Amino acid sequence: MLSQHFLFFFAMLGAFNGVVAASVLWWRAKGETTQRWLAMLILMIGVRTGKSVTFHFWPEVPFAVLQLGLTACFMIGPCLYFLVRSSQEDPARPGKADRWHLGALLLLVAAVTVLLPYSRNVELWRHTIAPGINYAWLGYLLLTTALVHRHRARLRTSRSGPLLLGALAGIWIIWIAYYTAGYTSYIVGALSFTFVLVVSILICLRLRSGQAPIEPYQDRRIPAAEANVALQALADLMAGERLHLDAGLTLPRLARRLGIPQTRLSQLLNDNNQTSFKQYLTQLRVTEAKALLQQSPAKSLDVVAQEAGFQSMSTFYSAFKKCEGITPAAFRTAAAHS
Repeated sequence: MLSQHFLFFFAMLGAFNGVVAASVLWWRAKGETTQRWLAMLILMIGVRTGKSVTFHFWPEVPFAVLQLGLTACFMIGPCLYFLVRSSQEDPARPGKADRWHLGALLLLVAAVTVLLPYSRNVELWRHTIAPGINYAWLGYLLLTTALVHRHRARLRTSRSGPLLLGALAGIWIIWIAYYTAGYTSYIVGALSFTFVLVVSILICLRLRSGQAPIEPYQDRRIPAAEANVALQALADLMAGERLHLDAGLTLPRLARRLGIPQTRLSQLLNDNNQTSFKQYLTQLRVTEAKALLQQSPAKSLDVVAQEAGFQSMSTFYSAFKKCEGITPAAFRTAAAHS
């Protein structure tokens, strides 16, 4: 009897702490997309494992609890996928495909909840929907693994890299535990979440011990080799996605897209690139404006300034003259006669 009490305690420990941790992360996110997705991921796993523990010790649990747990299970994969996506993409500008993706998932969940409730379709849920949910979870795991592999170079230089890799590895462990539960015990899946959560907390505490809340970089220069890799990743990002053309681009947003802390990016530009963030963007925008002036002589200067990412004509004129020594109009005239 005592062993059953201990089993219940450790199995439910992960579910309870997961819900608490998710609530705290969501409250502290303050609009941070990546942290919101992390909170949602932990919440979905907490609900899923809570349902497992409840069903293991109380087989006559109401069907609504089973459906809630399985619905949360269905959302684990998407939450993990969008966690990685949000850390590698610009969270302020979700793509149209992402919005359709999320909309389709929510519509599917709503349709199944309303049209096929567990209480009236027990056999369908046990033999079709529940296995389908597990394989959908696997599909998102494979998709997220491919996404992590695609961004592996950036993740090596990112402080969020260990977090994302740890989350991916932890979800793999939990999925395997549930998938192989038929050969062990159904409660193993819940116990695996407790194990993963405790290990994650211990690692976070170890990494944070003795560190300031905001990463200081005074008197600690980035090694040249590491800086070169990060600067190349920044150059590839800007060349590939042309983020400098967004007039509203900020240092925090660019840091999130690059996957490094804001202070780290600022240090990288100032110490290793000998330029400020504002100067870095200005140079890229002036280069873009020069190309537009040469390629499209008939395009008005207002349009050139807007397409190059400048917020106003006055900023465009002053920045261009400071970088090139002449006005945009003079540059266009010189380019036309060259």
